[in-house]
Amino acid sequence: MRKRLLPILLLAALAFAMGGARAEKADRNKPMNIEADALRHDELKQTSVFTGRVVVTKGTIVLRGARLDVRQDPDGFQYGTMTAESGKRAFFRQKRDTVPGLPDEFVEGEGEVIEYDGRADLVRLIRRSELRRYRETTLTDEMAGALIIYNNLTDVFTVDGQKSAPAGSNTAATPGGRVRAVLSPKETPGKPAPAPTSPAPALRPSGELGSGAK
Repeated sequence: MRKRLLPILLLAALAFAMGGARAEKADRNKPMNIEADALRHDELKQTSVFTGRVVVTKGTIVLRGARLDVRQDPDGFQYGTMTAESGKRAFFRQKRDTVPGLPDEFVEGEGEVIEYDGRADLVRLIRRSELRRYRETTLTDEMAGALIIYNNLTDVFTVDGQKSAPAGSNTAATPGGRVRAVLSPKETPGKPAPAPTSPAPALRPSGELGSGAK
């Protein structure tokens, strides 16, 4: 049932792979392009702080928020922490690889803090987190929790309730600290409809209707 919510106990984690598409694996190797109102860069520490209406694009990845802290390790991997304005949530969106001929799919979500780990290719949505999957413009799956981790390499999502989230978590979006999810059945394009289990009864000619014994 499309509207059904699937509550899971506290401390439980929902882990599943969404079939039919994978995250754009080339994104991790793309340059990180950033726009903001202000920038403070430390060349020695290889860190940068962007503030004010921050917008990040990295391949098909899009991040938006109020502040972005970026660092790069000696191997060249990038790490970013996007923080939202007080009372708001930062935004994340990424296109997924799909089989040629199938509709495009996208994953997007929000959280008070969003962390991107370039080495592990992980995205973490922290506090009041929501994650959704779209097929073109149609919403197919959605989930909410205190902490959501999206693994780009394995296409596995984990959603944790209140107690396993970072300290100070605001669980207004998940009452009682429970995980909530709506999962749609996987579609199989081109699959023929199943044959009926028994033949449909033949209709009697209209002239015979009502001709039985009285």
